[in-house]
Amino acid sequence: MNFHILTLFPEMVMNGLNTSIIGRAVNAGLLSIEAVNIRDYAFNKHQSVDDYPYGGGAGMLMQAEPVYLAWEAVEGKIQSRRSLSAESDAALTEQTETPDQSGMLDQPGAPDQSEAAMRPGTSGKRTRVVYLSPQGDVFNQKMAEEFAQEEDLILLCGHYEGIDERVLEEVVTDYVSIGDYVLTGGELPAMVMVDAISRLVPGVLHNDVSAEFESFQDNLLEYPQYSRPEEWHGKKVPPVLLSGHHANIEKWRREQSILRTRERRPDLLEKCELTDKEKKWLEGLAIQEEI
Repeated sequence: MNFHILTLFPEMVMNGLNTSIIGRAVNAGLLSIEAVNIRDYAFNKHQSVDDYPYGGGAGMLMQAEPVYLAWEAVEGKIQSRRSLSAESDAALTEQTETPDQSGMLDQPGAPDQSEAAMRPGTSGKRTRVVYLSPQGDVFNQKMAEEFAQEEDLILLCGHYEGIDERVLEEVVTDYVSIGDYVLTGGELPAMVMVDAISRLVPGVLHNDVSAEFESFQDNLLEYPQYSRPEEWHGKKVPPVLLSGHHANIEKWRREQSILRTRERRPDLLEKCELTDKEKKWLEGLAIQEEI
């Protein structure tokens, strides 16, 4: 998967993402992360990208043109790569195809069904552009899973008092927030998104099952986990985890996930698909607590 981050602070982004699991995945060729400096597309000698907003108000606003030119350069590069890949695939297909039973693979005058798709620059699929903004939908695991299906993802980081609305209307496809608070820029939210999405790309985690069964899977928080020693500060590992009985362990973990979600994130529990048996179990717990 390829991440393209449009930012005023490329060093901040790359320094944060070139470490740990994400850094190893990049070195292994599983991910590609580039930080594009919007200032490189400024049209003045001082590389200034901001100006006062019309109508007055505090702070400065990022101008439309540098943002647009940065996006245009990245999108053009992506589309060129897709066109070359499509042409390569078509050539390979042409070499391996064999005539049909009539001996005529291409009938005279028959339209080439792949012609439009193969023409450079006409792939038709526009790259998704995410603008990191507190006005967007709050980022969650379901969104991470959706974005992980993309081959390329462009993340646009605002700064100052935001970005000229006109360029947002022109290029942005998704507005995403990481929470109901204000940050100085979109760089930290972009890094959060890259981290969460990357974990879902096959091969990034050594154990791909980890990405599937972590917190928020099926809208349940992760069950408590324990490692050696068996007793620490007078607290012992739950006996079921030492039993070796896998069915009982899975049952215990499921119950603990439900209980933890009920206690810490009841809003998530409302979205969870529980079995009838689990619902009755929770109802029984609620009755016992009221007594």
